[in-house]
Formats: sequence, C-alpha cells, structure tokens
Amino acid sequence: MRKKIVAGNWKMNTDFKGGLKLASEVMNMVNDEVMDDIQVVLIPPFTHLFGIGQLIKGNKKVSLGAQNCAAHISGAYTGEVSAEMIRSVGADYVIVGHSERRHLFKEDNSVVEEKVKLALSYSLIPIFCCGESLDERNNGRHFQIINSQLEEALFELEKDELLKVVIAYEPVWAIGTGKTASPYQAQEMHHFIRTTIKEKYGEDLANTIPILYGGSCNAKNAKELFANADVDGGLIGGASLKSRDFTDIVKSF
Repeated sequence: MRKKIVAGNWKMNTDFKGGLKLASEVMNMVNDEVMDDIQVVLIPPFTHLFGIGQLIKGNKKVSLGAQNCAAHISGAYTGEVSAEMIRSVGADYVIVGHSERRHLFKEDNSVVEEKVKLALSYSLIPIFCCGESLDERNNGRHFQIINSQLEEALFELEKDELLKVVIAYEPVWAIGTGKTASPYQAQEMHHFIRTTIKEKYGEDLANTIPILYGGSCNAKNAKELFANADVDGGLIGGASLKSRDFTDIVKSF
C-alpha cells in the first residue's frame, strides 16, 4: 500500500502570527477528523519553519516541509537556505523543481537534480515536481517533457535513494489558474510516470513511490482526482491557506 500524502504549499503567504494560527487550526482538525493513515505536510514560508515545527512536534499525522532548498551545501550565497538548515529546524520534506522555481528563477533539471541529492543527503524527503506548459501539451509534447524531467533530474539516483522521493505531477497550465486536469488527464500522466519508473527501476519500486497531483486541486474536485488508481494525494496551493478547505481535501480519499 503506497503512502497517501496531502501537502499544503503556502507559497509567499501569511505572516508569522497568521501562519501559526493556520497551522494550529489544520493540526487540530486533522487530529479530530482524519482517521485514515494519511500524511499531512505543512509547507510554510522559511520564516515560519521553526515556530510551526515546535507547534507540531511529536504529531504523527502532521509533518513539516520547506518550499525550496539551495543547490549548495553552504557558503557565500546570500539569501539562500541550505538543506542542512531546513533539517535543523525539524522539517522532514522539501519541495524541489516546482514550476515557479523553474520558470521564475530559471532552475533547470541539473539544478533540480543537485537539490534532490542534497535533500537526501540531509535526510529530507524531496517532493520532486514535474509538469508541462499549456503549449507543450497542445503540441503533444507533454509525455516527452515529463520523461526528460525524470531522466535528467531523478534517474541518476540509486533505487534506495529514489524510494525516499515523493513525486508531484503539476501541469503548469493548471497552477493558480483555476483550471484543473481532468481525472482522466491526471490518471493518464500519473500512470505514465509510474510506467517510466518501472522501465528504469522495476515494478516493485514503481508501485511503491507516491505520486501526487498538483494544479488547482480543491475541496470540490479532490475526491474525484484522488479516486484514480495512480494518484496518491495532492500538492495543494491556494486551498491550503484555508484550514477547513485543506482538511476537507485530506478527507477526500
């Protein structure tokens, strides 16, 4: 049985006080209402990590993640936050390769690969994001794009390393746009990702690794998306900023 995961990426939202309030609400709702074995991951801004880490410390249902990490161990990189720093404040997860990092900050697959390796070296679980643009999908290149992202950023890992990775498929055209991949489109791509992993690493590993859907997933469409055989949860953006909506998504399995 693959792990079911719902991760909330808050992006650049909430101040510290508001972030603590949101985290507290989610934690209490999850503790009270979620009976199934689902891992919830809160991914706030860097400034909130230590405080929220202390708030949820010891909670088995709710974990902490960071939105990014540096592609360097340490050094003169003003403004960067290393994987070691993130781990030291109690985080277990880190997003790597998010489409906004790829597009806005020009991170290519080689940079993403380095971040994955550094995250693993400091016992962080990378949430590896992959996805295609609208033009790439319309031109029929969506499978090619995803395959390249997997090949160039993940497939140098050994089997035991890849087993520690969570994959998130996020169609770029559905992030923050209100558009959502249809359940068929989501399942088709998740199945493609799993099949591609199977061809490289074997069936056992492919059937073990969790693959999440990200892209305007909300409380109204989560149940239908999560019902797909190869969808193991969600990487949630805007809907994760409302504790009631986010908890309802967690309960959508």
